[in-house]
Amino acid sequence: MNREVRWLRVSYWVGAIVDALAFLEMLFPGTLRALLGDPGQEFSVEYRLAQAFGAPLMIGWTVLLLWADRKPLERKGVLVITVFPVVSGLLIRGVVGAATGVFVGPTASAAIAIPILVIVLLTYSLLVVRGAERSAGGR
Repeated sequence: MNREVRWLRVSYWVGAIVDALAFLEMLFPGTLRALLGDPGQEFSVEYRLAQAFGAPLMIGWTVLLLWADRKPLERKGVLVITVFPVVSGLLIRGVVGAATGVFVGPTASAAIAIPILVIVLLTYSLLVVRGAERSAGGR
């Protein structure tokens, strides 16, 4: 199952990196826009406070993914709940943000594309493992 473990580990690490970057964006709103070269925007105190509430949860999920990486096959269920509701929720947030004009230009594209790519990667990794388990007689 080396191939399967490799896909799981890539998924855990990609998820952890994306979550760590999201944590930084939540802690310091506007970071993503600055990196993407989008025009600056002032954020309300309420927005900053809401982001600050979510930031610890995002870094917690980062740690959870790194923890799951230590026993990739045993903890593969972490990827399932990472896809839904976590990353699916981020995708919905990106779509709503783009539709309402909160996210514009490259930021809107990134807010939609990144969750889609993560969902595809994590789902593919889970399907690879599932196929290998079926071939081996299941678990």
